[in-house]
Amino acid sequence: MLPRGRPRALGAAALLLLLLLIGFLLFRGDLDCERTEREASGGGAGPGSLPRSLTPRVPPDERPRPRGTAAFDGDPPADPGGRNGSDCTPPRPRPPKCELLQVAIVCAGHNSSRDVITLVKSMLFYRKNPLHLHLVTDAVARNILETLFHTWMVPAVRISFYNADELKPQVSWIPNKHYSGLYGLMKLVLPSALPPDLARVIVLDTDVTFASNIAELWALFAHFSDKQVIGLVENQSDWYLGNLWRNHRPWPALGRGFNTGVILLRLDRLRRAGWEQMWKLTATRELLTLPATSLADQDIFNAIIKEHPWLVRPLPCVWNVQLSDHTLAERCYSEASDLKVIHWNSPKKLRVKNKHVESFRNLYLTFLEYDGNLLRRELFGCPRPPPPGAEQLQRALAQLDEEDACFEFRRQQLTVHRVHITFLPHKPPPPQPHDVTLVAQLSMDRLQMLEALCRHWPGPMSLALYLTDAEAQQFLRFVETSVVLSARQDVAYHVVYREGPLYPINQLRNVALAQALTPYVFLSDIDFLPAYSLYDYLRASIKQLELGSGRKAALVVPAFETLHYRFSFPSSKAELLALLDAGSLHTFRYHEWPRGHAPTDYARWREAQAPYHVQWAADYEPYVVVPRDCPRYDPRFVGFGWNKVAHVVELDAQEYELLVLPEAFIIHLPHAPSLDISRFRSSPTYRDCLQALKDEFHQDLSRHYGAAALKYLTALQQPRGPT
Repeated sequence: MLPRGRPRALGAAALLLLLLLIGFLLFRGDLDCERTEREASGGGAGPGSLPRSLTPRVPPDERPRPRGTAAFDGDPPADPGGRNGSDCTPPRPRPPKCELLQVAIVCAGHNSSRDVITLVKSMLFYRKNPLHLHLVTDAVARNILETLFHTWMVPAVRISFYNADELKPQVSWIPNKHYSGLYGLMKLVLPSALPPDLARVIVLDTDVTFASNIAELWALFAHFSDKQVIGLVENQSDWYLGNLWRNHRPWPALGRGFNTGVILLRLDRLRRAGWEQMWKLTATRELLTLPATSLADQDIFNAIIKEHPWLVRPLPCVWNVQLSDHTLAERCYSEASDLKVIHWNSPKKLRVKNKHVESFRNLYLTFLEYDGNLLRRELFGCPRPPPPGAEQLQRALAQLDEEDACFEFRRQQLTVHRVHITFLPHKPPPPQPHDVTLVAQLSMDRLQMLEALCRHWPGPMSLALYLTDAEAQQFLRFVETSVVLSARQDVAYHVVYREGPLYPINQLRNVALAQALTPYVFLSDIDFLPAYSLYDYLRASIKQLELGSGRKAALVVPAFETLHYRFSFPSSKAELLALLDAGSLHTFRYHEWPRGHAPTDYARWREAQAPYHVQWAADYEPYVVVPRDCPRYDPRFVGFGWNKVAHVVELDAQEYELLVLPEAFIIHLPHAPSLDISRFRSSPTYRDCLQALKDEFHQDLSRHYGAAALKYLTALQQPRGPT
């Protein structure tokens, strides 16, 4: 039998253990609650870290209405006693795997288009969901981005365009001092501009970079109350507090206000609430006492939120880390892994002053130079219609035989290269009936030719560059630091992104040719310098020969070459003939492949005073001036060999007369041989594959032109040379 006090002691001990267990569970619940809130807000930093949000807590439904403000339909009653706390609830799940996420971006001009591409790269890198991009653009940006996305062929990405010019009248009455101009106000009209059945959309500035999955941002819509319509991150500067300088008078805002670089919009609720009338009335009222907006749409959004604070759902600050000149963003983050979206909202962009800017800049540069081809990955388990042309391409690729010795040639022909037209700002030439654009292509190793070419050719140019994403940025810096190149606004540079082992020379030429805007084009190569007077002479010749009257002619520009890296460029035909007689110049490729230019008849050219006819001959490959709507180059010819020859055959088959111009000339400068010509010279297989392509070309020519193609078949039987 136990002592009398033992049961009481055991009972007390059991009770104590029970109380400790209950306390532990409650305490753990508090920790779980705290951790849940921290994770939901994008935080996760340890003890001693900086606060993760500058955003003041906003009750989900009830906020006191400022004195003197009127309610509108849907406003909840004012409640000064509304609580700022939030219940501990488990985090909302991310959107379903295949839910389509809607994203809207306003973009105008060449530079903004490049920014959009970097932004989209960062989204695609992390995304797990299909995307629908709604792009509000001007004509320039639409032309660029439509071509880019069509050739990018990213699975599970849909693109819709909206004409910004049609929206301008809705915002043009608002004076705006922000560098974004009218386009900086267009987010205000998105509820009416986007499709009426679109209920939710993420709106992004072009200067933001994602560091996480955009689906996490989309999931924050689930945290909206029934009355909240706009999700924003607090402005991370003291701009809206005023007094930054003498007479600084910002627009009204709630506390520090909110930044509109990243917005979640409940479009359905905004439309029901009469959003258009609301923002117009607010802007009209404030402009009675303020001269203009300083921060474009952001000022008007903040004025509305000041009057109706319950409309806003504050978002965790890590979803819009703002790198302005006087940013307080450091209060938001403690380490780079916490960041979700970086916003370069200073006019200085990457040159902004910030002690952590190097880390942010490296993140941006990662996507700026990232190979966009690697983002063409499927979202497995999410059935979506393939990009246009993708199914036909896959069928064609599936038919290729990898054991075929010419497999890489045939695969290169089918490669769809990403194309970024007018990569740099470009001012189209004014329309002139006899104007000529120089058309050429190049890769990174010929970049040094550009300055000399610009000095020799004062007219418009359309140049296709075969570059990687990283090389494209090197090219950009090269142009920006060149006095000669940066001064030329009539040179259109089109980047064709590199993919595959062979140089797609004719695809590049076709890109440059398609983007020429003048009635005539001079089809040249980047390693030729034209006579200083050639641009004016060609225009005069076109007018004199009356080519605009429907006459089909190809004007031949005789080609010469020098083997000297330094020589005095001739200023006239007489000087060129003197150099030719002295052995400083030669007719082009006279020592390697004379038949390529022999039909030009250089002996006759020496004495000619007027244009003269020449006949097509096998392997003839002159440089010519033709109408812009001339036949395109045959894209099957990749690498080295027969790429120009096939084009001249096509011109002859379409009955273009060949006219040699007596005062025109171009001179080829020496350079190291390309990789493709080295492969041609060293590889019998390479030469065999080129011959196979030539045979196929002639077969297609026979099918298209019938008996008229017999002369080309006969010429094909003659001994072949290096091209």
